[in-house]
Amino acid sequence: MVEEKLNHADLVTATDKAAEDLIFGRIRAAFPDHAFIGEEQAAAAGGTAALGDAPTWMVDPLDGTTNFVHGFPFVCTSIALVVGRRLVVGVVFNPVLGELFVAAAGGGAFLNGAPLATSAATDLAGALMGTEVGTARDEETVDSTFGRIRALTSKMRSVRCGGSCALGLCNVAAGRLDAFYEINFGGCWDSAAGALMVSEAGGAVVDPAGGPWEVMSRRVLAAGTRQLGEAVAAVLAGCKLSSKEAGPPGPGGVPSLERQEAAAAKAE
Repeated sequence: MVEEKLNHADLVTATDKAAEDLIFGRIRAAFPDHAFIGEEQAAAAGGTAALGDAPTWMVDPLDGTTNFVHGFPFVCTSIALVVGRRLVVGVVFNPVLGELFVAAAGGGAFLNGAPLATSAATDLAGALMGTEVGTARDEETVDSTFGRIRALTSKMRSVRCGGSCALGLCNVAAGRLDAFYEINFGGCWDSAAGALMVSEAGGAVVDPAGGPWEVMSRRVLAAGTRQLGEAVAAVLAGCKLSSKEAGPPGPGGVPSLERQEAAAAKAE
């Protein structure tokens, strides 16, 4: 059964709901004092989600629901654990392709047991970029979304839209994409695990405006190198957001990737 959430492009299936219930049930049995933020749970609460002080599991039971409905193989389950607002564990599994991505803070990132490393690309002209068009279909947001893609396409080798934020980030961690960004995705469950994957594979994760990335911001820019990330952010800075898109996190936000911050501080 397929249902629409916000519009004809924003779908949910019985599989989404059943998978989230199963995952939450298993984790809750092992960690009864932990908190949970899930895509379908948040949708049932009107789209709201808040991160508190308790260790928190962020779960997207089926990232790439539209792909799943159409039989397109880029679908996954994404699970992350946040402790003290820091990402400590990330798991992304694509059951169709049999790819299991795992990362632990300070422990590296792996695909089916093999260590991951991001690409070394630093220049826009030779880079392959990933992004997504999202589910908003109002004219203003569609124009701003494709305005960003247009601005980057003119400067980069090419752009890919795979239909899953989590897998887009994992593909940066694996060196398949040189960079990936998305603005105004559903919530932290889309980006948390994949962002940790990139950081632990040696890449950079920042806000698309270039500042520190915050897990609750609904915005992410990941790149194999900090230089490429800065170059992409500079292009995005010249692109207009729609009135319905999430802007950069305000001052006082808590950066979410401890290893990345430590590496940046050491470089300075």
